[in-house]
Amino acid sequence: MNEVPQKFHRQPYSFVRRGDRLTARRQNAWDTYSPTHVLEVPRELTDTSVAAGASFDQERVYGRRAPLVVEIGSGLGEAVVSAASQHPENDYLAVEVYTPGIADLLLKMGQAGVENVRCVQANAPEVLDHLLPEDGVDELWVFFPDPWHKKRHHKRRLVSPDFAAKAARVLKPGGLWRLATDWEEYALVMREVLEASADFENVFPGAGATEADPEGGWSPRWEGRILTSFERKAGEAGRRAHDLTYRRV
Repeated sequence: MNEVPQKFHRQPYSFVRRGDRLTARRQNAWDTYSPTHVLEVPRELTDTSVAAGASFDQERVYGRRAPLVVEIGSGLGEAVVSAASQHPENDYLAVEVYTPGIADLLLKMGQAGVENVRCVQANAPEVLDHLLPEDGVDELWVFFPDPWHKKRHHKRRLVSPDFAAKAARVLKPGGLWRLATDWEEYALVMREVLEASADFENVFPGAGATEADPEGGWSPRWEGRILTSFERKAGEAGRRAHDLTYRRV
């Protein structure tokens, strides 16, 4: 058996790949749109990696220069396709590893007739490290990342001091990082990470403070984040979304 290179284990992945089998509708959307709307990137070790030296030429990819919004973990594409439809003046890049999710995004994109969305099937930290240019992103979204709620899995959580440094590298000064989670304990961790970072300031300092949580800093629900099926199910299960908004300083 071939030994897995040691550096493969240096950073735990924040995701688990699920089955990549596509329904007929998703397969048709993939065949139609992936050649033009899913970016080809150089790989290293795995099919979700991004090799050092990869490049992202926004003007070539979108055919113009416009504000760039990047969503990490786009899921089924509900949020990014809705935003792209409402704001054709922006460019949107969806980062996702799950093939059926990207296919569903492409299906929604085609149905909505939007042309300002592109996807990259890759591990998010490597996208921030190797693909996106420094100071090139106007907004970064991380909505409902896997909470990895078991303590032994906390090291897999996406939002960490190391990831915050990567986010700061690609965000323009003044750019916004919008986050949301329905897992309260993870929300507190997110806030702790961002408050400790010298690269970010809370857009809503002290907001939402209570006797039980005097620190506050929670954002009002951003109207640009549509209610997805995932968030709706979380609400039905009694889990409330917590929003945070930070600005790159």
